[in-house]
Amino acid sequence: MPNAEVQRTVDAVWRIESARLIAGLARMVHDIGVAEDLAQDALVAAMEQWPESGVPENPGAWLMAVGKRRAIDQFRRQERLERKVGQLGRDLEFQQPNVEDELVDAIDDDIGDDLLRLIFTACHPVLSVEARVALTLRLLGGLSTDEIARAFLVPETTVAQRIVRAKRTLAARKVEFELPRGEDRTARMGSVLEVIYLIFNEGYAATAGKDWVRPALCEDALRLGRILAGLAPADAEVHGLVALLEIQASRLRARVGAAGEPVLLLDQNRALWDRLLIRRGLAALERAESLAAAQTDTSSSEASGQVPCGGRGPYTLQAAIAACHARAVVPEATDWVRIAALYAALMQVAPSPVVELNRAVALGMAFGPEVGLQAVDELAAEQTLQSYHLLPSVRGDLLVKLGRKEEARAEFERAASLTRNERERTLLLDRAAACHPGLHDHQHLADDGKFNG
Repeated sequence: MPNAEVQRTVDAVWRIESARLIAGLARMVHDIGVAEDLAQDALVAAMEQWPESGVPENPGAWLMAVGKRRAIDQFRRQERLERKVGQLGRDLEFQQPNVEDELVDAIDDDIGDDLLRLIFTACHPVLSVEARVALTLRLLGGLSTDEIARAFLVPETTVAQRIVRAKRTLAARKVEFELPRGEDRTARMGSVLEVIYLIFNEGYAATAGKDWVRPALCEDALRLGRILAGLAPADAEVHGLVALLEIQASRLRARVGAAGEPVLLLDQNRALWDRLLIRRGLAALERAESLAAAQTDTSSSEASGQVPCGGRGPYTLQAAIAACHARAVVPEATDWVRIAALYAALMQVAPSPVVELNRAVALGMAFGPEVGLQAVDELAAEQTLQSYHLLPSVRGDLLVKLGRKEEARAEFERAASLTRNERERTLLLDRAAACHPGLHDHQHLADDGKFNG
C-alpha cells in the first residue's frame, strides 16, 4: 500500500478510534495525560509499521495492544511491573491462536463506561471552560492542536498550553478516572453538556474571523452529543441537547449564501433545511420531554395556563423553541406566541439577560414591535449586555419596523462596531445603509445566531 494511502488510513483510524483508545488506556493507568502519550506512541508505531506490514484487520485493537505494551514498559521503568502486569499483560502476546478475539475484547471491554469516564474527566469543573473545550476536542474529537487552534482562531501555542495545563491540573487535583454518582453526576453532566453546546455554538455562529459558520465544529459537537446520548440514555437533558443541535444543524446549508454571506432565519430558503436532521431532532426532543415528564409532576404549572417547564431543562426548552421554527413551512407559520412562552419557561430554569433579549424578539414578532421594543429597552441598563452586539441589532430591527430609520441606522452601526465577525459586521453595515431615506425597509427581526448561553 503506498505511503500516502497508509497515512490517510492512519488518520481515519485515529479519528475514529482515538477516544476509545485513550479511554481504555486511562482506565488502566488512571492518568489522562499518560494515556494520551501511550496512545500517541501507538499512533507513531502504526505510521512506522503499517507501510511495511499493511493495515491490520482490526486497527483499533492493534493500537490498543501497542498502547498496553508501552504501558508495561513504563511500569517496568517505574519498578511497578509486578503489581500491574497481571492487569495489563494478559492479552498482549500476538502469537496466541486466539489473539484476534482477545484483541477485539481488549478494545471493546467496558468501552461504554470508559468513554463516559473520559468525557466526565475531560469536562471536569476544576478546568476552565477554554481548557475543557480544548481537551474534549483533543481527546474525544481526535483533533490535532493545530486543528483546534484554527477552529477557534487562536495561536496553536495557546491551545497547546491549555491542554498541557489541563492535564497537569487533573493530575495535581487527583481527579479520579471514574463515573460520578448522585448529585456530583448531575453537576458534572452539566459541565459536559456545556462544553458540547459551546463547541457547536462556535461552529453555528462564529464569534470572530471571516466565516459566518464553521460546519466542522458543528459536526464534532453533534458526534459527541450522539455518543453521549448512547452512553446516558436515561438523561433527559442529554437528549434535549442532541435535539437542539440536530435541529439547528439542519439549517447550516441555508445560513450562508453563494459568496459565504450570512442569510438570516426569516430569509432562508427552507427547502435547503435538512429534513432528516429535523426528524432526528424532533424524535430526540420527544424522548427528552417524555423522560422529563416521567420524573416531574407538571399539574401545578399546567393549571396556571402557562407553558409548563414539566421538568424540562434549558437544553430541552431551547430545542422546543427550535422545533417551532423547524415545523413552520414558511416564516409566517411560525408560532411566535408559543416561542415567547417557551422563553418565559426558560427564564424560570436558566435566567439570563440573553434569554430575556431573545424573549423580547419573540414578543415583538408575536404582539408587535412596540411590545418588543419596550422589552428591549428594559434591558438597556443590563451591564452584561453593554458590549453584546445583538442588543443594538435587535433594537435596530424593531425601530425599522416602527419606521424610525435614523435611530435604527445608529443601532446597526453600533452593533457592527461590537461584533468581531467580519461577515456579520458587513451585514450590519449594509442594514445601516439600508436605513437611509428612500431605501426600502429591510424586514428582519432577530436571527437565530448565538443560542441563549
